[in-house]
Amino acid sequence: MQIPVYSLSGAVTREIDVRDDVFAVPFNESVVHQAMVRQLANKRVGLADTKTRAEVSGSTRKLYQQKHTGRARRGSMKSPLMKGGGVIFGPHPRDYRQDMPKKMRRLALRCLLSDKVKEGGFKVVEKLDIDAPRTRHMAGILETLKAGDSVLIATTSPNPEVIAAARNLPGIKTTVVSTLNVVDLLSYKVLLTTEDAVRKAEGLWAPKKAAEAAG
Repeated sequence: MQIPVYSLSGAVTREIDVRDDVFAVPFNESVVHQAMVRQLANKRVGLADTKTRAEVSGSTRKLYQQKHTGRARRGSMKSPLMKGGGVIFGPHPRDYRQDMPKKMRRLALRCLLSDKVKEGGFKVVEKLDIDAPRTRHMAGILETLKAGDSVLIATTSPNPEVIAAARNLPGIKTTVVSTLNVVDLLSYKVLLTTEDAVRKAEGLWAPKKAAEAAG
């Protein structure tokens, strides 16, 4: 399939051929959903921790005699029923990480890239060269390209000028194409990238057998 390439002035300069097995993949909702849940779960850090009666610091001496006091039978001050005692069934550190086959993760990315192309949320520019890291310059480029106010900018490698120009714009995020992920692609309406980044994406996420055949 072919997609248009824009100049920074907003004009379509030409069209380029892109791989159908990366940018024209049928949308698989279940795989995308699983990949999103996995990524969000892997970000969780289970650090909440409470002490049981075995971990609380304190004496294990019986507080008073068992009988003839008219009071409840007490053990040590570490009892969960005492102030400062242990906690019953409290939280402890745990790992929320989920696993997912690599082929399914790559398929989820291809599905989302294809959906961006299908819905008109994928814009390719020839180059994203900015002489000076000015916020107004980046805002002008996005306005010229009619990218909207929810844009994920992906370049082949970290570009300090692009990062500095975009970091003060609300709803805009910069990244490198090799770290594109499911949550970011779902969170931003438009993916703005360069032609070089498109070629790198094809090399990264094309199905392995097809990529070897093409090579």
